[in-house]
Amino acid sequence: MAAPATTPGPAGPAPGGALAGPLIAAVDIGGTKIAGGLVDTDGTLLHQLQVPTPADGDRHELMAAVDHVLDDLARLPAWQHVRALGIGSAGPVDIAAGTVSPVNLPGWRGFPLRSEAAEHPAVRGLPVVLGGDAVAMTAAEHWRGAARPFRSALCLVVSTGVGAGLVLDGRLHTGATGNAGHLGHISVDYRGRPCPCGSRGCLEGLASGTAIARTAAELGWRPGPDGVATAGAVAVAARAGDPLALTAYDRAARALAAGIAATATLVEIEAAVIGGGVARAGSVLFDPLTRHLASYATLSFARGLSLVPAHLGTDAGLVGAAALALPALPAHR
Repeated sequence: MAAPATTPGPAGPAPGGALAGPLIAAVDIGGTKIAGGLVDTDGTLLHQLQVPTPADGDRHELMAAVDHVLDDLARLPAWQHVRALGIGSAGPVDIAAGTVSPVNLPGWRGFPLRSEAAEHPAVRGLPVVLGGDAVAMTAAEHWRGAARPFRSALCLVVSTGVGAGLVLDGRLHTGATGNAGHLGHISVDYRGRPCPCGSRGCLEGLASGTAIARTAAELGWRPGPDGVATAGAVAVAARAGDPLALTAYDRAARALAAGIAATATLVEIEAAVIGGGVARAGSVLFDPLTRHLASYATLSFARGLSLVPAHLGTDAGLVGAAALALPALPAHR
């Protein structure tokens, strides 16, 4: 298979300049793109690039795309300072086994991504740390972003699906397999829609971007003649005062509020950090979310919960993958 063309990301500090310490190579694997970057121990993304994900490819084609990203990173002069590799992947993941089974990448089922990446010629001998993409985002926001001021926080990625991760008592809480905090598949409506995961009334089926667009359509909302029925289009209509679009976001916000309040009640978080494409709706999402949260988080220890937009945007995947690997650096062991 011909190697995919690499697309450079936004320019960061020049990787060829003077470096004060070790670097971490980071790879972020999603359904549409595989990104790579170099990150310093302060959490600064120094260089990034990406290739399209061959989402319908077999296990070998998918791994070839990851290898291509690593090849291009290894050609950078700064690679000589790399001391670890962090990988954040769409899940489910199993960090104990080092495997991934992304729902949107059928070619990988129980795929040994950690050991396969460790066999890359430029990576051999380096520690390789694997985590799920939502947990990586959580690590990034706690290290360099909106969750930094809090000892305990829930970080959510509300996009095509709903992913989440937990910081408890100042530490990332991954669980044994790396899936702790998987809020998208907590049931918030016991009579709700069947979910592809096998449960019913899952938060993801009510509050994801996909669900918002579906709810709006079921209510009778239709985009303009040139429009597409997406959560973003619904948000535009909601900002213009469309009552059906506003109702779709209100229902999603109510489901999110129920899930966040349940988490706060269970583990006493101080903040919920909301990122992902749906969060870009701004007040269309956050206003009803704040209102509904007040009606669900009613116990004294949950009432002070802060709602905070994520800070790192599209950099969170790579910064988070690096954050997962930071403890593996020799100086941090």
